[in-house]
Amino acid sequence: MKIAGGIPLKGVIKAQGAKNAALPVMAACLLLRGGELALDNVPDLYDINTMNELLSALGVVIEKNADHVVFKVPDELSYEAPENLVRKMRASSLVLGPLLARCGRAVLPLPGGCSIGSRPIDLHLKGLKQMGAEIEIKDGVVYASTRGRLRGRRIYLDFPSVGATENLMMAAALATGETIIENIAREPEIDNLADTLKCLGIQVELDGAGGVRIRGNDQASSGSCRVIPDRIEACTYILAGVMTGGEITVNDIIPAHIDSTLAKLEEAGARFKVRRNSVIVYPVKRLKAVSLKTMPFPGFPTDSQPQMAAALSLAKGVSMVEESVFQARFLYAQELNRMGADIKISKDVAIINGVEKLHGARVRATDLRAGAALIIAGLAAGGETYVEDMVHVWRGYEAIDEKLRSLGAQVELA
Repeated sequence: MKIAGGIPLKGVIKAQGAKNAALPVMAACLLLRGGELALDNVPDLYDINTMNELLSALGVVIEKNADHVVFKVPDELSYEAPENLVRKMRASSLVLGPLLARCGRAVLPLPGGCSIGSRPIDLHLKGLKQMGAEIEIKDGVVYASTRGRLRGRRIYLDFPSVGATENLMMAAALATGETIIENIAREPEIDNLADTLKCLGIQVELDGAGGVRIRGNDQASSGSCRVIPDRIEACTYILAGVMTGGEITVNDIIPAHIDSTLAKLEEAGARFKVRRNSVIVYPVKRLKAVSLKTMPFPGFPTDSQPQMAAALSLAKGVSMVEESVFQARFLYAQELNRMGADIKISKDVAIINGVEKLHGARVRATDLRAGAALIIAGLAAGGETYVEDMVHVWRGYEAIDEKLRSLGAQVELA
């Protein structure tokens, strides 16, 4: 992407459906036998297309009409996930729980994805074993099976992992009896999956304090659900407005989902107005330095950390950003420094000495959110910026070039 920076963004855009919510609810269709799951607000992204290919390879018939997608699931499914698809995306692991519950066995090569550190599926496997699964890992492939149906259990997660929570919730949907999972992730995507399971006829109760109770059925029923708005995409555009001194409105969002980001922006001196389903950003001369630490929801999201660091690179003073979720999340720092930022990394902390301006440079997107951070930095920088390896960005941002142009940005794809 070629970016001519220094132009304040102005205008109105609509948030896309959430990638991280769509992927698990798509995987939930595997619980069906001869039924259909209809989803609205599904974004058009590389990761979504990869999941569609994976589900198709397992036997699901998919019909798309814009952001409305219908998943038709046959009586018989393949239980072996193709390695070439699984290696593209870590979220491929989300088919493990529903496949095992539905078919009684599953074969899953260990998945790939962005290079932001280790994200093992140990907690997924530990929980499935507690429900009666027999699991063997051989040559980088997970072989899981169960004698009869999985059994409902009380499971405590050692860490509130989003993926493990989702996999175990889907596995519990077809287990015998009741499953109680404690210390679950509390991200909004979990609520979206719970709503999807309910629409498939599964009894699900979230207690709001880190626990979920699921009474399994012997079969799921057809249903329909809507993917929630993408809170990370919304924050990226809000930060783009702040960095460029622009005035933009991001519509069709759920402001409660981005409270932590808005709180930090307010602390940093940003000006914005929160409405029922939108946020309006107003120009400010310069942000003030702040400190933050990424945490599981409702804390500051790790997926917004690189974009916030880009904004803080222009703030007055020294900001401290601590990363507590992914080990290699700071790969973007050396790229921002090529644009004139002053960021030093000390273990899990980025020390950001704010500068008055950035300048254009040729930089590389090392992962999805790093790419987003470099793009919004390029929008604020003087001169031209070239962001290479945009393939990462297309994994999570639908038509980002078109949206930015609608806000007045001068961007083009090479």
